[in-house]
Amino acid sequence: MSEESYIQQLFAERIGGVQFGKEDVIYKFEKIKRAKAAAKEAHPDVELIDMGVGEPDWMADDGVIETLCEEANEWENRGYADNGIFEFKEAAANYMEEVYGVEGLDPETEVNHSIGSKPALAMIPSAFINPGDITIMTTPGYPVMGTHTEWLGGEVVNLPLLKENNFLPQLDSLTDDQKERAKLLYLNYPNNPTGAVTNEEFLKDVVAFAKENNIIVIYDAAYAALTFDGYEPLSFLSIPGAKEVGIEIQSLSKAFNMTGWRMAFIAGNPLLVNAFVTVKDNNDSGQFKAIQHACTYALNHPEITEKTAEKYSRKHDILVAALQDIGFEATKPQGSFYLYVSIPKGVKGGPKFETAEDFAQYLIKEHLISTVPWDDAGSFVRFSVTFIADGEEEEKRVIEEIKNRLSRVEFEF
Repeated sequence: MSEESYIQQLFAERIGGVQFGKEDVIYKFEKIKRAKAAAKEAHPDVELIDMGVGEPDWMADDGVIETLCEEANEWENRGYADNGIFEFKEAAANYMEEVYGVEGLDPETEVNHSIGSKPALAMIPSAFINPGDITIMTTPGYPVMGTHTEWLGGEVVNLPLLKENNFLPQLDSLTDDQKERAKLLYLNYPNNPTGAVTNEEFLKDVVAFAKENNIIVIYDAAYAALTFDGYEPLSFLSIPGAKEVGIEIQSLSKAFNMTGWRMAFIAGNPLLVNAFVTVKDNNDSGQFKAIQHACTYALNHPEITEKTAEKYSRKHDILVAALQDIGFEATKPQGSFYLYVSIPKGVKGGPKFETAEDFAQYLIKEHLISTVPWDDAGSFVRFSVTFIADGEEEEKRVIEEIKNRLSRVEFEF
């Protein structure tokens, strides 16, 4: 038996088993990547406008970068960080009070850092999910916690985020059996990809639902501070009783333009935080202390996020107006940098679109505009206003170019 053949037999079923690496399924983001490359090759002189990237276009604040440089030179920062430096946890607790009005978080027992929010979501099921247990997710959405639930022998129940329900999940649609077996409920607001925000009334219902059914709430607040048009940043932990049933994950990636820095924190119920820390201890040795110091600077300067949110709000205004002029039913969200738009039925005298993926491929190939398609609960494409533009005039130019390209055809809605 060759080395290749025996290795092929050893892959775990969770990643494909003996078929690992052999399947010819091309996933959504790979299709987008390939289509972009083909479009650029076919039209080398045409600017490809990337509206699909969920990554801030600005650098981190100068003060953050300067702090990193200074702290990287400090001898005491060279070693393992383990569960983090106290200064960062203290800054996180203060940030939650200043920005969200969440008072009294104990930095020692109710806050801990994670090397980004994605690892936190990936690790949490290891603390709670046994075979047969359920994690309640929302769809469309960010799947990583569900992936790990299934890898542990658990089950994922997806609740659709529908426009007619303001993109809020209908918890009362769960069966008695599902509620009995559910251990984790994952929520994300402002939401990726819909851009929808939530409200105190819904979150109070979530707390009551969690208490009634003995379920833990994992609240992904990656975009929570990026709000505008009168919608104030809202934390799950600001709801009475929330800390009794859950934890919140706050990320510096989106709010502080620090995606590659890989820094987040979880806050809330001390027993849940301790469970996460226990799993984390067996996965990593903490983020570089100099980065934690730089992130402490960021958390102490929430005005950085306010400036960033103003930019995204401005870009949303221009983009929504342009799409509406063309005939799209586009509505500006009150948070995040995502604009979630229903697809047209087709082009007059041209192609018809059965799925969002059809439309997204068309936009790339015919107009060199890249978006992300979602067909999980209706057919939508997600525009991201994180497209590269140096200043307001350049923002207007890029969106005007989008409008000009899409105006060359007549869409049918």
